[in-house]
Amino acid sequence: MATPPKSRLGRGLGGLISSAAPAQPAPKPEAAPAAAPAAAAPAPAPTGAPGYQEIAVALIEPSPYQARREVIPEQLAELAESIRAEGLLQPIVVRKAGQKFQLIAGERRWRAFQQLKIKTIPARIVEASNASSAALGLIENLQREGLNPIEEAHGYASLIRDFDLTQETAATRVGKGRASVANSLRLLALDAELQGYLAKSLLSVGHAKVLLGINDAAQRTVLARRVIEEGLSVRATEKLTGQVKTDGGAKPAKAGKGATAADAAAVASIQKKLTSHLGARVAVLHTPKKGRIVIEYRGNEDLQRLLEKLGVEA
Repeated sequence: MATPPKSRLGRGLGGLISSAAPAQPAPKPEAAPAAAPAAAAPAPAPTGAPGYQEIAVALIEPSPYQARREVIPEQLAELAESIRAEGLLQPIVVRKAGQKFQLIAGERRWRAFQQLKIKTIPARIVEASNASSAALGLIENLQREGLNPIEEAHGYASLIRDFDLTQETAATRVGKGRASVANSLRLLALDAELQGYLAKSLLSVGHAKVLLGINDAAQRTVLARRVIEEGLSVRATEKLTGQVKTDGGAKPAKAGKGATAADAAAVASIQKKLTSHLGARVAVLHTPKKGRIVIEYRGNEDLQRLLEKLGVEA
């Protein structure tokens, strides 16, 4: 897979953070007599030096500005196994917090080290304000494409709310266009059910933008369920919402009307059991007449693992 071109997110990171202290050269040991040479102990890497230093995993605290809202245990286990086999390719980033350190970027790596029971972790220690710490953490997740659309939207919203920023200022902080941030924030106008569909990739951002054209929240939900059930494209969804606006309402029969609270609880239980059994994120969309099960996987190896789990030969 070709490496994608660097986005604007990489620009200006140096403006967000600065090293905790300028790099100081290690003091040179005094020359020892030739007859009795002594090996000097290596000087520890100075805080803020280019590179990193090892710090105790137990002294690190999670960031209160973390945009990622869900860490899937199976994916964390895979990361831990990768670190066990190959080592840590990129140090985490932290800042001082009293006698401890607060994470800025690299929470999953830190949690993987906890899982592996490794006592120290390579880290870069920087100076960063609360706003810069929040922005840098969000940038880290955006660059790694580790956030779903709802997590990304909440990340922007927190940045704006917690630090009294405008959309334009927040966009500048993370290297995004203002329109991109504004469109992302619009997703938070969706009700919890639709946000859940977006987070689980049952709906795309394109679908969501179209559905936001329907002002009535109940109608949006009816249409969203129908889009998922029938596997409608964004273009087909546009036609459907156009018909709804013309006709003045949606057709609730298509949305599985008749489902009860007991049904919802049973579906939630089934979804949880499938997720646990398969070791992958599973979404179950159920109506009295039909339903849909969506299993998420990451890459060819994960797909192969799921097929073996399901007893299917590739």
